[in-house]
Amino acid sequence: MTRTTMVAALLALAGCTTGPTTQVETAGPAVSADNAARLRQVGAEVLFWNQAQRDANFPAMETLFPGHVVKAGRRVHPLPDGTPLPIAAGEVDAFMAEQNVAGLLVLQDGKVRLERYARGFGPEGRWTSFSVAKSFTSTLVGAALKDGKIRSLDDPITSYVPELAGSGYDGVTVRQLLTMTSGVRWNEDYTDPQSDVARMFTMEVPAGADPTVAYMRTLPRADPPGSKWVYKTGETNLIGVVVARAVGKPLATYLSEKLWVPFGMERDAFWMVDQSGHEVSGCCLSVSLRDYGRMGLYALKGDDRAVPAGWFSDATAPHVGIGRPGYGYGYQWWTYPEGRFGAQGIFGQSITIDPARKLVIVQVSAWPRATGNDLSAARAAFQAKLIAASGS
Repeated sequence: MTRTTMVAALLALAGCTTGPTTQVETAGPAVSADNAARLRQVGAEVLFWNQAQRDANFPAMETLFPGHVVKAGRRVHPLPDGTPLPIAAGEVDAFMAEQNVAGLLVLQDGKVRLERYARGFGPEGRWTSFSVAKSFTSTLVGAALKDGKIRSLDDPITSYVPELAGSGYDGVTVRQLLTMTSGVRWNEDYTDPQSDVARMFTMEVPAGADPTVAYMRTLPRADPPGSKWVYKTGETNLIGVVVARAVGKPLATYLSEKLWVPFGMERDAFWMVDQSGHEVSGCCLSVSLRDYGRMGLYALKGDDRAVPAGWFSDATAPHVGIGRPGYGYGYQWWTYPEGRFGAQGIFGQSITIDPARKLVIVQVSAWPRATGNDLSAARAAFQAKLIAASGS
């Protein structure tokens, strides 16, 4: 029996529905009754790892958790060498040491101007994305729109996830999920073991139920839909449920078909799954540094082979303010001053894109804390130096 067949059989015995599991290769430990309890605690566990655990596990998530493989194709999108950035190696070293950076990549005009590795990480490795995955999931919404599987961003999400009827998500649209303006109450405090983001997979759900849906349907309405932005990882997980049900296949398979193979990603990726065998779409992609850079190029170019024309212009526009002048939120992309945009994840993961300079900056890290104004400010200051060094 192959590993994929074995996992499919286990899930079938558990009464779980994952779509056509034969279309996706699995990795990591098999999803089973034996590790379901641990998977229910994964949010709290990962958030509260110590530094040694972060250093060891961020580049090795597929050895700890079950997941699906996002298959790369044979053709690789080239990243030729460019002129090295005029920035002192010692300054780069100091920043990487200060921020526990494992990989730093700067692309301009599609060429590599800076590429550095540390902390035992290298070009053959994969590093976990945390919430950088949200921008990948957003792109799959665009693909499902182009394929006619999602009819409109203004569809109510209950059209795709009817179990949410009668909950705080009544009347909430796909677009409001994308912009995190559902109005449903949520706590994203990474330091609080009782926060929603730490507890969202802790419920023991009936066989066949989706754990994301089971948790999210318990949350009350706090504000009218569309009226207020509140960052909610659980809602990106709901977006993943919408897409997977709309297209009828695992997200890893769809990502491979729509982005990984056609755009020429170099290495397979790994996408962690929850206890029901569904990808954790708000988090937990493991991707090589260069393929994170290729994702930045894909968004920068506004490539519309897989998504509707103009999708990236719309997705990376500031649809809602976040309470900080010059900054906003699009469809699971952050927007910054001077027309820049990007993807961000806790513990220092980021893809930052400057369209005016045709620039992509990628950083993967193991920050000592999930977030921190001091850490973010230091990263922003160093990125400003990289941007200045890239020229006009």
